[in-house]
Amino acid sequence: MFGRKAHEDKTTRTDRPRRGTVLPDGAPDRARGPDAVTHSGPRRGSPPAGEVRIRGRDLFADRRFRLLFLARTISVLAAAFGPVALAFGVLDLPGASATTLTVVLTSQTVPQIALMLFSGVVADRISRTRLMMTAELASAAAFFTLAAMFVTGHAPVPGVALLAAVTGIALALYYPALTGVVPEVVPDEHLQTANGVLRLGVNSARLLGMAAAGGAVALVGSGWALAVNGAGFVISAVLLAALRLPPASSRARTSMVSDLREGWREFSSRQWLWVIVLQFAFVIAAMQAAFGVLGPVVAKADLGGAPAWSMILAGQGLGTLAGVFLAIRIRPRRPLMVATVMIFAVTLPISLLGIGAPVYVVALGAFVTGAAFDVFGVMWETTMQREIPREALSRVAAYDGLGSFMFGPLGLIAAAPLADAVGPHTALLFCAALIAVVTAGALAAPEVRNLRVPAAGHPTTGTAVVTSGASGAPRAPGASGTSGASGASGASGAPSAPGADAADARPVGGHEPIAT
Repeated sequence: MFGRKAHEDKTTRTDRPRRGTVLPDGAPDRARGPDAVTHSGPRRGSPPAGEVRIRGRDLFADRRFRLLFLARTISVLAAAFGPVALAFGVLDLPGASATTLTVVLTSQTVPQIALMLFSGVVADRISRTRLMMTAELASAAAFFTLAAMFVTGHAPVPGVALLAAVTGIALALYYPALTGVVPEVVPDEHLQTANGVLRLGVNSARLLGMAAAGGAVALVGSGWALAVNGAGFVISAVLLAALRLPPASSRARTSMVSDLREGWREFSSRQWLWVIVLQFAFVIAAMQAAFGVLGPVVAKADLGGAPAWSMILAGQGLGTLAGVFLAIRIRPRRPLMVATVMIFAVTLPISLLGIGAPVYVVALGAFVTGAAFDVFGVMWETTMQREIPREALSRVAAYDGLGSFMFGPLGLIAAAPLADAVGPHTALLFCAALIAVVTAGALAAPEVRNLRVPAAGHPTTGTAVVTSGASGAPRAPGASGTSGASGASGASGAPSAPGADAADARPVGGHEPIAT
């Protein structure tokens, strides 16, 4: 079974050096140059494009994949109630305003960012599934308490903000561990299909939950909807407990500072990685403002409140279903270029909200965004898992999360004053423009445009191929001249979305910022 094969191969994959190749524009991919290395054993990197295909249903032959799929799907099904329930629960508090919602959401985002690097180090040292299970149970406790507060009518803003902070801590623990778990369950050549199938479950669950969330909030109130959220996290934790993965491979004891430094070398030596993370720092800030504060405010004032906002989020959910089928099938030679172009679609629903479009038109724009985001997410996750050494993957994911989320609180903090100064509609248009500008900037980076998957039939070094631009643009500071290689880049070898979908810009299962 392929799950067992992945376990048997992992000790050989993680300790062999890998070298990427820089080729001039127009050079054939088979021109590997003096640094080319071929291996007769299992490769850690991606297979040649189009060479390995597996049907999604075949992945379910592995019990561990089934458990991981169910854990994420059930968690997200319940968690889909959270964004609508919390946003409108807070806005319905006596005297609440956009500023009140900003305080709550910022309380969640700040600890999430502050603890991200610590969590990445921990996830590379201990069982990742155990860390994920701990995060799920912490989230469950926080959401059950929030539910009780809203049901009883005693929900002081400081208490709500404190519990939001607990969910932020849980997300910080969960995200780096999740990134490293998938390649522990499936072999490298099936990663893109596995990421797509996992997203299919997540997106289907999110769509069902979002379709019910607005009605549930209207019928039974925010408190009971948040209780459903907590129950989903408990079930997910139970399933993760049954996901018995081999213990983490032993490694020399080092200090946390040393581990962080090694993770930084892996991160900063890859231009494609730090450029897209920098792009998402601004994208997520704009999305936190737009989807976390400005969108619900406009929906409540102009579109009919929670049911309308739920309809918009459901439109995005439908788009993710379409996007995941596309992401599973396509094998672009330049996956990051295709993925980055997709982010322009994020501006569509934000712009439509800004110009006062009808709710069904905004929902259609959200559909396009959902499809584009899923293509981005699968390409990004697969590239990370193929290109980053397994033993450093959670730390690199932590730098990814930290960088992507670092301006998120600023987006939340700025949303209300910006809305007061220019109006929520103009503020939404500003958010859309910011996303478009930084995405165009990311595409200017040579490695983002030119990172290639090796062609079928050509020798491979075990990594994607990076072709330099015609100008020979320099790589990231400290880069070694190779890319995506353990031992070849730096001294040792990176929603977030939005950790999400629109939630963290690169979705992370049921743990997504409560902004959306």
